[in-house]
Parts: sequence; structure tokens; C-alpha cells
Amino acid sequence: MAGARKNAPPREDVLAAAMGMIAERGLEQLTMAALGREVGMSSGHLLYYFHSKDELLLQALEWSEGRLGAERGRLLTRSTATSRERVDAYVDLYVPDGHRDPHWTLWLEVWNRSQNADDDARGRQAAIEGVWHRDLVALIAEGVSRGEFRAVDPDRFAARLRALLDGFSIHVAIGLRGTDRAQVLGHVREFLDEGLLADV
Repeated sequence: MAGARKNAPPREDVLAAAMGMIAERGLEQLTMAALGREVGMSSGHLLYYFHSKDELLLQALEWSEGRLGAERGRLLTRSTATSRERVDAYVDLYVPDGHRDPHWTLWLEVWNRSQNADDDARGRQAAIEGVWHRDLVALIAEGVSRGEFRAVDPDRFAARLRALLDGFSIHVAIGLRGTDRAQVLGHVREFLDEGLLADV
């Protein structure tokens, strides 16, 4: 057992493999046994590292969010872009690419399981949400201070915008008929035009 642990793939490789399986086969096919076969580990060995499937899913989400966070940081700190262009980039990154987007598929599963999660897991989920919210609040506040946006309350507007994005994103991720990514982006653009640009 100790020798097997020594030769185990890095945790990041296991999490990347889990996300790859979600993307290729869907979340229902992501079992500890199937993931173990994918990375050359036993399901018991995986449980040694992750303790439960819930913890594996949450760590996979945190890993995926870390990658998205780095991309979001690059997009949102472009000094040549207007505040509106950066808000649009934020929205573009937020909304799923389409039906069964692996990141959103995982998010939905973690949200669903959070009803019975312990305080630590719920705190980690809240931390992920908090980063997205703080980035959006900062973007809106900057646009207001530059006179690009009307004088809205950045925190309140960000909360409303994220609720809109979450609702539409769920529709896209589950493949609800009549709701695709292009339609969602169009609705959000209208909301931003009416809420941020009116009176400027």
C-alpha cells in the first residue's frame, strides 16, 4: 500500500482526469472505480486521498475554479479595455459553453450535494462564489467611478446580475429547449445596457 501511494499520480492529474471524464462521459459515469482505472489507482487508494466522492467533486471544482480564476484575472485586468468590455468578458466566462458544460455540470452536482454538506464544505463553496462576486463588484465600481456606468450600488447590482447569470446558465447547462448560449448573452447584454448605461 505504501509503495502504491508513492507511485500515485499527482493530485492535480487526478482532478484533471475527473474533469476530463465529466466532459467526455458525463457526471453519472464518474465513479471512484472508473476514475481509478483512468489514473491507474484503486478506488480504495482514491478514497485514501479524497475520503469521499463528495470531497473529490469539491476538490475538482476548486481545481477547475482555480484555472478559471487565473483566466478571469487576465481578462479583467486588461488596461486597454473599457469597464463594459471587461464586464462582457466576465459574462462570457461565466455562462456555460453549452449543454453539459463540464464545469457547470460539476457545479450543479456540488450545489445539489451541499444541502447535506458540512460547514467546511459549505464554507469552501461560499469562498468560490465570493471571489466571483468580489471581482464583479470591483468591475462595476470602477466603471461607476470612471463615469462609464450610471451611479448604481455595485454590490446590489452584482448580486442581481449574478442571480440572472446563474438562472440562465442552469438553463444552458441542462440543455433546456429554447435557451442557448447566444440567446442568454443577448438577454444579459440588454440587462447591462438598461441597468448600467442608461443616464450615462
